[in-house]
Amino acid sequence: MKKSFLIISTLLLLLVSITSFSMGENEIKTLYNEMKLSKEISYDLFKDAMIGYSRIDAKKKKDVITIIDYSKPSTEERFYVLDLKRKEVIFKTYVSHGVNTGGNEASRFSNTLNSRQSSLGFFLTNETYYGRNGYSLRLDGLEKGINDRARERTIVIHGAAYATDDFIRRNGRLGRSWGCPALPDNLSKEVIDTIKNGSVLFVYGNDNTYSNKTNIL
Repeated sequence: MKKSFLIISTLLLLLVSITSFSMGENEIKTLYNEMKLSKEISYDLFKDAMIGYSRIDAKKKKDVITIIDYSKPSTEERFYVLDLKRKEVIFKTYVSHGVNTGGNEASRFSNTLNSRQSSLGFFLTNETYYGRNGYSLRLDGLEKGINDRARERTIVIHGAAYATDDFIRRNGRLGRSWGCPALPDNLSKEVIDTIKNGSVLFVYGNDNTYSNKTNIL
């Protein structure tokens, strides 16, 4: 049993490890400008996302990264899927945060079971499945103590009727999840099929403790 556990642990380390390599400032700035992101994502956020992306040594999709910017209110589109090869924004849409993370603004984040809060940091997307929220995408958190309990907490990407502009018009903000990044129902399947099976997701929020805890940035 112990031997099997060691073998599994070794395989996981081979699949996902953090390297000291990272993209250079000039390379990141050039990509940011070529993708014309200045009106969408702040440069500092994009830089952190790309540094982390380049340091995650994994069987990842090389050309796609997803960024969630929880520093923006839920009434703004803050979920982005970027094609780094074609240098374009594939998707930009609404995304919910956890019910205990805040109202319209996301201010509290957690890695704790049953907290019903969103988690920050770097994730890899994994397999899809059909659950109580329909077609869903499992996420594996890559940062110990920050988001590594995501799978245990069933933090997944799924569609929701409360993640729409119509819900905002009726309620003044987006609906909230139990910690999952929920997307508009009419777009969620297309997004999930684009980013599933090993692409990088970076979730950012206004939280001073993250920068002190992360082992990736």
